[in-house]
Amino acid sequence: MTSAAEKPETLQFERDGVRLEVDGAVAVVTLANPSKRNAQNFAMWRALTEAGRILPGSVRVAILKGEGASFSAGLDRQAFTPEGFEGEPSFIDLARKPDEELDAAIAGYQEAFTWWRRPDVVTIAAVQGHAIGAGFQLALACDLRVVADDVQFAMRETSLGLVPDLTGTKPLLDIVGYSRALEICATGRYVHADEAVRIGLANIAVPRAELDAAANDLAAALLAAPRDAVVETKALLQGGTTRSYDEQRAAERAAQGRRLRDLAGLGE
Repeated sequence: MTSAAEKPETLQFERDGVRLEVDGAVAVVTLANPSKRNAQNFAMWRALTEAGRILPGSVRVAILKGEGASFSAGLDRQAFTPEGFEGEPSFIDLARKPDEELDAAIAGYQEAFTWWRRPDVVTIAAVQGHAIGAGFQLALACDLRVVADDVQFAMRETSLGLVPDLTGTKPLLDIVGYSRALEICATGRYVHADEAVRIGLANIAVPRAELDAAANDLAAALLAAPRDAVVETKALLQGGTTRSYDEQRAAERAAQGRRLRDLAGLGE
């Protein structure tokens, strides 16, 4: 019989178009405003940030989904109107801020996108339909992407006179390289499922009806390995993008030393 202490930790949180459900080692974060194709706003970003902050330590895998036909159609176009969102600064208000305040405001918005790469959790974006602008960048914030065969990625910021500023440029560069990243961002064109898999934006593409099952299967495969080995491996690979060959060799040795000591019962 399972004692109360042994029961998987559960948690539910829902606010401003974001729903978090935790069951033991797996968390599911859902963008839950399908009537607006999960268009994003400042309140949704705060809710996404909060979801990351309250994630229990038991969580090993987090799956990010969008409810309805689209993963996320990007930033809610109301943000581009003079009045913006009630109770929130408009784009004009932001533009009038001193440099330090403007930088701090954008950094705050970015927090919704940064926690997905923390080393202790592997994150999976399950993406269907439109993933435009901020939606594309949110998918890029995750470690892995499983996509439906109807997916349409696009980075539309430049067509609005803006740049992608929600942490999407670095992972896009790392995945597809400079010239293709520039072409995707500067043209704003769609990247569909077949191309996404071919250029590494997606790990796998499946029929729309199989998307949830594919994400769950990937989560189960990630959970099959010991947590500490996965955490060390993720950190090793993340750091490898900026290390030299010899620096990466040294990092591998150090990580393996920690694992061997831990397995031998000699860890700290």
